[in-house]
Amino acid sequence: QVQLVESGGGLVQAGGSLRLSCAASGRILSINAMGWYRQAPGKQRELVAAITSGGSTNYADSVKGRFTISRDNAKNTVYLQMNSLKPEDTAVYYCNAEIATVRGLGYGDYWGQGTQVTVSS
Repeated sequence: QVQLVESGGGLVQAGGSLRLSCAASGRILSINAMGWYRQAPGKQRELVAAITSGGSTNYADSVKGRFTISRDNAKNTVYLQMNSLKPEDTAVYYCNAEIATVRGLGYGDYWGQGTQVTVSS
């Protein structure tokens, strides 16, 4: 089985920075897209950033220019560098990866356990 383990969440003041990491391990044949989602209390889960296996990226309008997603394919790891953090960035952040584990089957969605990011004003 595959596990995605997140790290890097915590408390930070507005204007500060955090870097989230998510490493996949287990039976992995290949990883396609990877991404970060977040969910704040009382709000829908939203896509924050995504990156394809080839390195193409997409960002939510609310984080463009502040967040950067990257990946290290050799380490099966995706990162989210978050700069100029705002209180409205406060949420539980989840990493996601499309992973193939069995030959002949397509990619399945795998999720990390979530990590809390809290930005104080």
